[in-house]
Amino acid sequence: MADTKKTVHLIIERQDSPTSKPYTEEFEIPYRPALNVVAALMEIQKNPVTKDGKKTTPVVWECNCLEKVCGACMMVINGRARQACASLIDKLPQPIRIAPARTFPVIRDLLIDRSVMFESLKRIQGWINVDGSWENREAPIQNPYTAATAYEISHCMTCGCCLEACPNVGPQSDFIGPAPTVQAYLFNLHPYGKFDKEKRLNALMEKGGITSCGNSQNCVEACPKHIKLTTYLAQLNRDVNKQALKNIFDK
Repeated sequence: MADTKKTVHLIIERQDSPTSKPYTEEFEIPYRPALNVVAALMEIQKNPVTKDGKKTTPVVWECNCLEKVCGACMMVINGRARQACASLIDKLPQPIRIAPARTFPVIRDLLIDRSVMFESLKRIQGWINVDGSWENREAPIQNPYTAATAYEISHCMTCGCCLEACPNVGPQSDFIGPAPTVQAYLFNLHPYGKFDKEKRLNALMEKGGITSCGNSQNCVEACPKHIKLTTYLAQLNRDVNKQALKNIFDK
């Protein structure tokens, strides 16, 4: 049940189109226990009226699973990239400031275009080339320690929190970011994926690859799945160096 005396104060950065200038609007909604940011945005959507009583358009954002699995509702909440579905109002100081993750192109309001991350996955070949067209008598054995690492990395939602937090991602650099880079390590651990390991490592030697990582550690702090990104980036960096030496001696 909503507490009619208590309210939630939100300051939301809005943008009407990809090319228009951003502006802010303030909203006040009734408080209720266990309210998260997505639920607060839904309240505004039902009655898009600003704190000073001005009628406005509903705030646009993206969400899907509401269980911190899909990564779609990533936005900047009180200065930090977070999943809106997992951000509880009770744990956030007010006023709650919400903005889009401007590492990515803004489509409208809090809705962003994360397609650059998926293009980066194409670059590092973030898939396993198994199409059933070649004979395989016995499946390779998965090392249990490797499997545990792969399981952790596979929790990545491609949400973009780590890219938003990384100082090396943006117009100042071509770095593809922690998440797509670590996905190369994930697929290199796979018993079948390792057959394309050299291709992935060579891709990471190119401009914007792993050498553009500044090891700021921000990605580890921002990751909602608590993946040890810098640990795997360090291991991947060693693999890239070994591959670079191999390339030299193979010439």
